Amino acid sequence: MKKGVLIAIDGLDGSGKETQSRRLCEYLEKQGIRYRCVSFPNYNTKGCSLVEQYLGGDFGEDPMAVNAYAASSFFAMDRYSSYMLDWKKDYEEGAVIIANRYTSANLVHQMAKLSEGERGAFMEWLTGYEYGLLGLPEPDGVIYLCVPPAVSESLVQKRCDTTGALKDIHEKNSGFLAASYSAALYASEQCGWHRIDCVSGGDMRSIEDIGAEVASVVDGILGKAQ
Repeated sequence: MKKGVLIAIDGLDGSGKETQSRRLCEYLEKQGIRYRCVSFPNYNTKGCSLVEQYLGGDFGEDPMAVNAYAASSFFAMDRYSSYMLDWKKDYEEGAVIIANRYTSANLVHQMAKLSEGERGAFMEWLTGYEYGLLGLPEPDGVIYLCVPPAVSESLVQKRCDTTGALKDIHEKNSGFLAASYSAALYASEQCGWHRIDCVSGGDMRSIEDIGAEVASVVDGILGKAQ
C-alpha cells in the first residue's frame, strides 16, 4: 500500500465501537498487518480540552446550547492534535489506522442539531473543513454499527450502572439520541458507509457475530487499497 489505510468505526453510544475496534486490531495483528488503533475523543490531552468542557456541560447541559459548527470544531481540533502529534508518521508509512470514532461522529451527533434541509450544506462544510482545510486523512471506509436509540439508551444505562461512569450531555438526552440516529441513517446513505445492523429480533447480536461481519468488510476495504 502506497500510504496508510484509515478505517473508522462509528455508531451510537453503547453500540460496541470500542469492543469492535479492539477485536479488529487483534484480527490485523494475527495477519501480520501493521496497525495503529486510535480513539476519539482523545481524553485527557490538551487537544481534547474543549470537547471535555462541551460534553461535561460547561457550555450548557443541553447539546443545542452549542451550535453544530462550533461543537464540530472542538472535535475536529482534537483529531488534528492527535494526528499531528501521534499517528501521522505511522499513517504516512503505510500502517492501517483503526479509529474508534472519527469525522463521522460529527456527522452523527452534530448534524442532529440541524433541520433536514440544512444537512447537505453541513456535510459539505464539515468534510471540506476536516479533510481539506485541516488536512486530516479521509477514511478509506467507515463502518457504522447500527443500533436503534432505545437499545443504545439501555446499553448506556447498563454500562453506567456497572462501572459508575457518568453520562455526558449527549447520553442524557433521549431526544438528542433519536435525532442522532436519524442523522446517522442519512449520513450513512449519502456517504456510502458500510452499515452493520447490530440488533436482530430486538436483541443485540453476539460480539463474535458482529466482529466477523466487521472483519469481512475490512478485508474488502484493504483489498481495494492495495
